[in-house]
Amino acid sequence: MVTQRTFSIIKPDATRRNLTGKINAKFEENGLRIVAQKRIRMTKEQAEQFYAVHKERPFYGDLVKFMTSGPVVVQVLEGEDAVAANRKIMGATNPANADAGTIRKEFAESIEANSVHGSDSPENAKMEISLFFKDSEIVG
Repeated sequence: MVTQRTFSIIKPDATRRNLTGKINAKFEENGLRIVAQKRIRMTKEQAEQFYAVHKERPFYGDLVKFMTSGPVVVQVLEGEDAVAANRKIMGATNPANADAGTIRKEFAESIEANSVHGSDSPENAKMEISLFFKDSEIVG
């Protein structure tokens, strides 16, 4: 096992319902440490850059609009195999397919408003972290 960092976003649907603490508790109860965190209002430009990989997909515009519709909490999580651990804690993208006890099963409103984002690889985690955090803001 290797200690690594991953990137997480608590999305507007969850911040609107004051679920930040409950979601953070899930991360911490499952062995991840929050080593950087800030509440921001993502700009249209930030959302477009962050989700550029989906630019050609039909849901891209709605995704950008959703992610800029309210505050989000961007985070760096650290722990053993943090990328895989976070993805397990989040659950399947579609909450109907998510395992019991996962964030998306418990808190997601829909496949679109699914409460959280997490990096899908260590390489993407590094890139995503760098979009929102300076090294000096990450305190292990």
